[in-house]
Amino acid sequence: QVQLVESGGGSVQAGGSLRLSCAASAYSSYCMGWFRQAPGKEREGVANINSDGMTYYADSVKGRFTISKDNAKNTLYLQMNSLNPEDAAMYYCAADVPGDCFVRRPSGGEVWGQGTQVTVSS
Repeated sequence: QVQLVESGGGSVQAGGSLRLSCAASAYSSYCMGWFRQAPGKEREGVANINSDGMTYYADSVKGRFTISKDNAKNTLYLQMNSLNPEDAAMYYCAADVPGDCFVRRPSGGEVWGQGTQVTVSS
């Protein structure tokens, strides 16, 4: 089973940027993605990317976040720009996102990393 290690979280002011990274021990997943969970809320999908490089985004982050991957480094990235306090959450990298790779709530088949915290102050 693939193992995932996220990094890059931190604290920024509104309008700032962060780049999250997810190092994967294996990289055969058709679909990988980023999810987030704020306190008291359900985990939600943020952005996915499939093995062909097709990307999918939640409406709330379109135009601000960019998902990418470096196959040579087995690493998934999430570039987050124009952050606002509503983006504050624990961000999780996921492999083996089932189905068509559209951004949805977790379905239960994903493999998760340990998460990295993103804090945005107004």
